[in-house]
Amino acid sequence: MSPTKSPTLPDQMRAIAIREPGGPDVLVPVRIARPEPGHGEILIRVEAAGVNRPDTIQRMGLYPPPPGAPATPGLEVAGEVVAAGPGVTHWRQGDRVCALLGGGGYAEYATVHETHALPIPTGFTAIEAAGLPETFFTVWTNVFERGRLAAGETFLVHGGSSGIGTTAIQLARAFGARVFATAGSAEKCAACRDLGAEAAINYREQDFVAEAKRLTGGRGVDVILDMVGGDYIARNMQAAAQDGRIVSIAFLNGSTAEVNFMPMMLKRLTLTGSTLRPRGIEEKAALALALREKVWPLLDAGRVRPRIDATFPLEEASRAHELMEKSSHIGKIVLTL
Repeated sequence: MSPTKSPTLPDQMRAIAIREPGGPDVLVPVRIARPEPGHGEILIRVEAAGVNRPDTIQRMGLYPPPPGAPATPGLEVAGEVVAAGPGVTHWRQGDRVCALLGGGGYAEYATVHETHALPIPTGFTAIEAAGLPETFFTVWTNVFERGRLAAGETFLVHGGSSGIGTTAIQLARAFGARVFATAGSAEKCAACRDLGAEAAINYREQDFVAEAKRLTGGRGVDVILDMVGGDYIARNMQAAAQDGRIVSIAFLNGSTAEVNFMPMMLKRLTLTGSTLRPRGIEEKAALALALREKVWPLLDAGRVRPRIDATFPLEEASRAHELMEKSSHIGKIVLTL
């Protein structure tokens, strides 16, 4: 691998800064120093960067970067390895990778621990690959590790048309589960079915608890992935099957609720959840290894593919956040460089 201070690499780079906590308009293009890869880290020349809901929460000042992470937003990128720090053994200069970051993705260059990068799957563009890491790491650890979803079980994902939802539908279906999703319009429900959901429930018109029980012959759902919270916390318990697992990963409708826990006892439910960004190097490395072994073959074979809703140039990150907050998109939003 070439030295990190290669004369072909600029000292400065384009990036997006958060001027102050606030709305999308606080995202501003700036020029900042290019990062240098530390021990075990690679430097990626970014070609595309995924936009995720946590980015918008960080922009509002409600989700600060973990210690040591860049203040620049952005949790996933795809591009080319151009340099490395000491001790790197997994990658060579010129390798094309996508990677899960602790921050810093909205920029021309980003550093990441080498074990948090994965090869761009066969036939994927950088734009498609940039839409993989955050959602695939999240779905794998929550649905398959914490939720223990197995072939033949039933699975319900709320927000089925989101980046997380479109990933969860495809992976759950690929691993042999019966998949249901909730979404807020006929168009979004159709998209969920197109991606492999057996049924899509329009939550504006239907009661997902009643529909979940109807679809399962009264039994309820084995695993529920919830990003809504609020009153969904209690309703998920009603919709769950005996020995069901309910996994919470976000609380768009609030993280507090008045809940009757009797269904948890009577059904022997497991209520769990997790965050991804603050987890340590070794934990994320283990997730990356599991994905490479169990999920990347599905991507290489074209059986699973991210749905890209929209792309924006890096300098128009504010427009990307506006679209994210309207929740009108289906799948992923990506910035291009």
